[in-house]
Amino acid sequence: MTIGVALAVFGAAIAACAGVGSGLGVGIAGEAADGVMAGEGTSFGSTLVLQALPGTQGIYGMVIAIMIMTKIGVLGGGAIDLSVAQGLALLGAGLPIGIVGVWSGIAQGKAAAAGIQLVSKKDGKLGQAIIYAVMVETYAILAFIISFLLYNGITV
Repeated sequence: MTIGVALAVFGAAIAACAGVGSGLGVGIAGEAADGVMAGEGTSFGSTLVLQALPGTQGIYGMVIAIMIMTKIGVLGGGAIDLSVAQGLALLGAGLPIGIVGVWSGIAQGKAAAAGIQLVSKKDGKLGQAIIYAVMVETYAILAFIISFLLYNGITV
């Protein structure tokens, strides 16, 4: 394995780290959902929607990681020879979603947990609670777009 390939694989691994933020965020929201479900009047469906929202960062990171690994041939049976510059470029492509995915997944989990508290106390507030959590999602989407554009600009 060349240094270029190793750098590109590292970029894919960093992109996949967005799943860490999703796991933590879904866990934070899940704890809140479990707490409010112990009471009466809170629907499972409304808490489930909010609890699932932080999971998207992991999906975005996985998509970029798979794209990087496919481009370098790791998933196809044999890696192609990459220069150090190409490897660094692919490493750089994984950074935006990897870094932002971790932080936004955690932040979205906190926003979703607050939303779960809201819907447990006031009927008809699910839409507003979702909007607050989705505002955090905007930054994960922007990071995904940056990673995608960087990836598409790299020729191997």
